[in-house]
Amino acid sequence: MPDGVGGPVEHGFVHLRAVRAAIGALYGRMSGDGVRAYATSLPPAGVAFSDADDLHLGAQRVARALVRHLRLPDARMVVGFRAMEHAASVELTAGPEYFIELNDRFRTRRRDVGAALAHEITHVLLHRLGLELPGTRDNEILTDTVATYLGAGWLLLDAFREDAVSSQKLGYLTPEEFGYVLALRAEAFGEDPSPWFTSPQGYAAYTRGRARAEQDARCPPLTVAGRAGRLRYAADRHRARTRPRPPAPGAAYAFGAGADGELRVSFPCPTCCRRVRVPVRGRVRARCGLCGTVLECDT
Repeated sequence: MPDGVGGPVEHGFVHLRAVRAAIGALYGRMSGDGVRAYATSLPPAGVAFSDADDLHLGAQRVARALVRHLRLPDARMVVGFRAMEHAASVELTAGPEYFIELNDRFRTRRRDVGAALAHEITHVLLHRLGLELPGTRDNEILTDTVATYLGAGWLLLDAFREDAVSSQKLGYLTPEEFGYVLALRAEAFGEDPSPWFTSPQGYAAYTRGRARAEQDARCPPLTVAGRAGRLRYAADRHRARTRPRPPAPGAAYAFGAGADGELRVSFPCPTCCRRVRVPVRGRVRARCGLCGTVLECDT
C-alpha cells in the first residue's frame, strides 16, 4: 500500500469509473447475497489499539478482528514492523499463514494500524476469491473499494489527516472516493458511519463523497430524479427517437434500440453500479440482474 505521508493529497473523484467497475466486479464475484452477508461494519471497538497495549500482541488482535470480519476463518496473520518505503505489504501465498509488514512509523501511530491492516487483509480476501483486475493500479483501487464496501475500509478514510504543514492518506482512492464508496454502502445497508470518525478531515471527505453518491442515486430514469434531470432526460429521449446518436462520453444514461427495434435506456444501478437496460415505455419497475435491487423508473 502506498505511503501518502507529508506530500500533497489528491482530491476529487478522479478514479470514479474504476471504483464503479470494482463494485460491479465485487457483486459479480460474490453475488448480492454474498455481499449482503457483510451488512454490519467492523465497529471501532473491534480495532481499538492504544499506546498502553503491547505492540505485537495488539497488532495481532486487530488483525484477527479484521480476519473475522472479512470472513477469513482459516487465515492466520503474522504482523511485523520494519523500515520500508510503503505503508504496508502482504505476502500472498496459499496460506494458512500470511505475513504482513507495517511501516515502522505505525509503532507510534497505533490508531492507524487497523487502517493499514484492513487494506492488506483485503488483499488476502481477494486472493482467495480469485478476484483481480488488469494492472496494478486497478487492483489497488479494487482493494480499497472492496475493503470499504465490505465494512472495513472506513478505517482508511479515518486515517486521512491534512493541515497546513502535514498530511497522511492511506490507500489509492482519494478521500472523497472513499467517502463515495462508504456512502453507497451506508445506503445499501442502512448504516450511518458518521459517529465512527475521529478525523475531522476524514468526516468532511465522507460528506463530499456522500453528496456525490446522492447525486448519482437521483439520476434519470429513476423516479427520484429531480425536475431539472427529468427535463434534460425528456429532451435526450426525444433526440434519441428522432435523431439517434452515440451517447456523450461519461453520460449516466444512454439510449439504444433493442433487438425488436424498441427504444431502450441503460443506466447504472445505484447499488452495484452495473448497467441496467429497460424499455422506454413510461413507468417501469426493474430488478437489477446482478445485485437484485428493485428500481422504480420513469422512462
